[in-house]
Amino acid sequence: MGLIPILAAALLLPGTAAGAQALNAPVIANPDPEALFTSRDPKLHANKQVALKIVKELLEAGHWDRAPQYLTKAYIQHNPLAASGLDAVMTYFVDVAKVKPKPIPAKMQTKVVAVQAEGDYVTVSFVREMKDPQDPARSYTTTWFDMWRFKDGKADEHWDPATLPPAM
Repeated sequence: MGLIPILAAALLLPGTAAGAQALNAPVIANPDPEALFTSRDPKLHANKQVALKIVKELLEAGHWDRAPQYLTKAYIQHNPLAASGLDAVMTYFVDVAKVKPKPIPAKMQTKVVAVQAEGDYVTVSFVREMKDPQDPARSYTTTWFDMWRFKDGKADEHWDPATLPPAM
């Protein structure tokens, strides 16, 4: 084994200084996230605006009663923890997660890094703060994303990096 793989392995070992945030720079949010949800292209702009409403009104403020305005009835879900369909999504957030609506903020509070749109797709990258598993008093940042495919002005399909939790 060469020196570089040995050093890389040592840096990734739990308990080493590099095992926490030291290997990467912190993820920084855009200071004006709502400006990222615009485009000169009318179709991309329309899709980005619906993505903005999904993030701000549904995910951030919990107004799941508005979901039919932004999600199709079929709403295909690729998150392994969630069922497909508008009704299933609404049931999860309202009845299972017990999300209560709160005032929709004048300015988005969610820490957004970037928004990309191409064709029928919009991807939103977020700052994700996590607890250091070796020292819960410390945290580090990484990135989360949500990606939607739009159909007739509504989100029809969704992806994110969620995984199933480890077995108990």
